[in-house]
Amino acid sequence: MIYRRFYSEVGKLMYAVAAVDGKVQKKEYDKLREIVEKKLVPVEHSTDQFGTDNAYYAEIEFDILMDRDAGSSACFESFCNYVEAHKTAFDAHLKMMVVNLVKELAHVYRGTTSKEAALIKKLKHRLDEIFTEPKA
Repeated sequence: MIYRRFYSEVGKLMYAVAAVDGKVQKKEYDKLREIVEKKLVPVEHSTDQFGTDNAYYAEIEFDILMDRDAGSSACFESFCNYVEAHKTAFDAHLKMMVVNLVKELAHVYRGTTSKEAALIKKLKHRLDEIFTEPKA
């Protein structure tokens, strides 16, 4: 798995959750930055060619999507497609970490909205579909 791309996709997923109700709130953006700094950077040891920790690509991608006022659905689908294409690189811990990060982000501004909760539920369902082996 290419870590830079993974973190870019995590940034897309986090943006999808923050933007699903129509607007990314400042508290959501601040929480994203906190999550990257306190939860992702400490556990990521790979860097890009400039020495930047690859975990920062989650924040970089989020910033780009905010600037472009990107659609939540397309970002969500991009993350799910990435996971499906690289599912052998994911384990239960990584899946749980991603779900917990988006839950944390969703909760920061006035609690989790119904749209955010629905998207998180959809994420869990999609991950279950991706990682469930088809029955013979």
